Amino acid sequence: MISCKIKISEMQNVPIDTIIENYCDAIWIEKGLSKNTIDSYASDIKQLSIWLSGNTKDFLNCDEADLNSYLADKIDRGDSPSSINRSLSSMKGFFSWLALNSFIKLNPSELLESPKSRRALPVNLTESDVVKILNAPDTSSQNGIRDKTILELLYATGLRISELTGLKVNEMDLSRGVIKVMGKGGKERIIPIGETALEWINTFLNECRSNFITENDNSYLFLSNRGKQISRKSCWHLITTYAKKVLSQKKVSPHTLRHAFATHLINHGADLRSVQMLLGHSSLSTTQIYTHVAKERLIKFHTKFHPRG
Repeated sequence: MISCKIKISEMQNVPIDTIIENYCDAIWIEKGLSKNTIDSYASDIKQLSIWLSGNTKDFLNCDEADLNSYLADKIDRGDSPSSINRSLSSMKGFFSWLALNSFIKLNPSELLESPKSRRALPVNLTESDVVKILNAPDTSSQNGIRDKTILELLYATGLRISELTGLKVNEMDLSRGVIKVMGKGGKERIIPIGETALEWINTFLNECRSNFITENDNSYLFLSNRGKQISRKSCWHLITTYAKKVLSQKKVSPHTLRHAFATHLINHGADLRSVQMLLGHSSLSTTQIYTHVAKERLIKFHTKFHPRG
């Protein structure tokens, strides 16, 4: 592959767009790809760069778990298999080029597999793992009550992180215990909240939320300390912080709780179609990934406890 014009010593200070441009020039010279294909690769890599930046990472310090989480997030959003596979191809080519030019010592994408061939999710949380995370916030503080409510609601509903941050107070029917969510593609769905999450929402609304408000017209349920709509980045940070505090050996992100929501429902006998509706998946095949986790757990259980396992 064609080498890079950027010096290794300059890499830390070079804008991301310049790095991507150098890579695209290299593969254009080597492979003679069309402009549309090059533009697609550049777009894929820029999307990854934005995602990594939102998780306090970059191309030089990310690892395989980060890239797995990124692909899982794309699955979570309902991206098509072709889109996900193209992103995987773009990542593999780009990180191979970085390694070839000695910008990174190890290629984090080398062992990544296509989502079609995966048999499990990047992280599988047990129910006891989830309880530890949910109990991590200090609920003697206002921020702790807000964070506890966010965690409880994510696990109780399986919301995407963008759906949670965009949730407004008037989209909840607390008397019926449901929320109305506008998901991917503008598709609306109604999701039950569950008793525990409902209790924490009421606590947050009655005791804390007014103290976060600095603007009269702020209608979002969860607000930052500045009174603005809480950002995806802030939610990502608080979730990973609490998870590291109680589960230091597992890499947890917002979609990990969504995965746990689906897997635990299936473990307790929920049918796949109902889980699909709750998650807002347009295709049942996207939801089926969670059955692999449940099946593997059943196999291990049988092997461990059956007299002829």
